Parts: sequence; C-alpha cells; structure tokens
Amino acid sequence: MSLFDLSGKVAIVTGSSRGIGRAIAEQLAVQGAKVVISSRKIEACQDVVDAINARHGAGTAIAVPANISSKDDLQRLVDETNRAFGKIDVLVCNAASNPYYGPMSGVSDEQFRKVLDNNVISNHWLIQMVAPQMIERKDGSIIIVSSIGGLRGSPTIGVYNISKAADFQLARNLAVEFGPHNVRVNCIAPGLIKTDFARALWEDPERYKQSTQGAPLRRIGEPVEIAGAAVFLASAASSFMTGQAMVVDGGVTI
Repeated sequence: MSLFDLSGKVAIVTGSSRGIGRAIAEQLAVQGAKVVISSRKIEACQDVVDAINARHGAGTAIAVPANISSKDDLQRLVDETNRAFGKIDVLVCNAASNPYYGPMSGVSDEQFRKVLDNNVISNHWLIQMVAPQMIERKDGSIIIVSSIGGLRGSPTIGVYNISKAADFQLARNLAVEFGPHNVRVNCIAPGLIKTDFARALWEDPERYKQSTQGAPLRRIGEPVEIAGAAVFLASAASSFMTGQAMVVDGGVTI
C-alpha cells in the first residue's frame, strides 16, 4: 500500500471553495479520502463538490457551509460530517482572514480581534470539537495552514503575521497534548501562492518582481504545491511527524 493512500479516511477542509483549500481537498480525494468542502457560501462549496464527485464518484465529497467565526456553524460542520461519513480522520484548518493592511499603529481593536478570532481561536474551537473522536480511536491528523508570515516581521501585514505565529504554537502545544493518543498536529507554512487571497501581492508586476527576485526558485507557488504537503501530513507518510511547521515557500525564508 502507498504511504500516501487515504482510502477509507474522511477529511474536513475549511476554506475549501477556492485556492489552497480547494487544491488540498481535491488532492486528498485523489488519494482516496472522502472530503467535506466548507466555506461561507453553499453555492461555491457545491461547485467544488460537483467537480470532485464527477472525477471520483458520487459521495466522495459533500458540502457543509460554515462561517469560521461562528462556533455554532463549526459544530454543525462537525456534526454533519459525522452524520454523513461516520467519523473524521483528517482536519485541515485552512480558512483565515486578513481585514487589515498597514502598520500596527493603525489597526483598530475590532480588526485585531477579528484576525485573532478567525485565524487562531476558530482553529482552537474546531480542533477541540474533532479531537475527542481521534483520541478515542488513537488515530488522527490535524493540519493548520499557517504562513511564512508567522516567521517574519512585516510593515504591512504584522497583525496577520502575529496570528500565524500563534498557529505555530497552537500546533506545538496540541501536539504535546494529543501525542500520547497518536493524534498528530502540524502546520504548513506557505510562502506567496497564486490565490485570490494573495492577489494584491502577485497581480501587480512590481510587487511580483519584489516577491520573486530573492527567491531561489524565482517564482511564486501554485495551490497544488501546498496540497502535496497536506497529503503528506494527512497520510501514513508523516506518521512520525508532529508539532512541526512545514515551510513551502520556494526557498524565500532561507
């Protein structure tokens, strides 16, 4: 059997109607997993579900819309997944937000709290909802999509970076707590990826040049290149890896 085989596994991927989240869900399905597509709007989720089911067979994917800022929505996401598939083996916390762009001195309390709520506390909520069954089965993989921003300072996305640094520590701490039960918690730290979320950073030719000229690979990444890391972390291929931040950035941070 392939180390990357996910046959019989069930995965929730938040923020999976587009970009990195969609690519992760698609590649988990390629490896045999059942996948739950979730973002705020049902129509966007259903488009992804239809595409995955057309490729891998009816029932491979379902849509459960959820707003990550709502604890009730997240609980419903977990409950609907358990009802449809009977269990959750893999959780990918990918959804995030960044409503503020500028120096720390300009961020409002409301904006700062929103970033921390959506990018850190919502991950904590969802993980605590899913972890008990993984602990009971003594098997599970939790993946938080963080960012290389959590490893560096920035004059413009400092608030976002703080939240992503917190995600690294969330993974480390939960890895310690869950490790004795064979439940693993890891982060992926993407660099600049060609998604709508990062459009402002790659669509402008000057910014694109600034972002890539110092990168060893001399380009930005594609969503599927983050999906490969997620498949690794979800599968038996990474069974001895927990509490880590897997940097996938074209070499930018070296």
